[in-house]
Amino acid sequence: MSTAETADIRDEEVEKLPLGVELVALLVVLPIGWIAQLIATDLTAGDAATGMIALGVIAVIGILITRATAFLRLPSVAWVSIVGIVASIPALPWGEFVVGLVGDIDFLALSVPCLAFAGLAISQREIAIARHSGWKLLIVGVFVLIGTFLASAVIAHFTLRIGG
Repeated sequence: MSTAETADIRDEEVEKLPLGVELVALLVVLPIGWIAQLIATDLTAGDAATGMIALGVIAVIGILITRATAFLRLPSVAWVSIVGIVASIPALPWGEFVVGLVGDIDFLALSVPCLAFAGLAISQREIAIARHSGWKLLIVGVFVLIGTFLASAVIAHFTLRIGG
């Protein structure tokens, strides 16, 4: 891919969703996460709901900070993570309360739908890169996956051997 084509792809302005659309999407995702908690854990419906509401509040605060600090160009996932970390620091007055609300939430159950949607969400930029890279991208991807799998297997083998 030439540098001019790369610059065109890189300079594309990323369209941001309106705040209302983001909040509606969050309101759609939270009940799905609540259902996932009911399936994956032994939480009561009320405990799962309070945990999901707490996560929703953390997400909304992170999204609002993202909007207020747009000049920093830090993605909302970073701000949501920072808010979640700060909210759950045990040394802070509210830390243990927040941990009590979300401590039993199964985050793996929440990540499965998120990863599925992320895998399906392909942007125009990614399509343009794939068009220009063609079959070379496929070969590199296969080698990366094989290398990652083999390295993980070797690390797991030695860790299990050492750990007994």
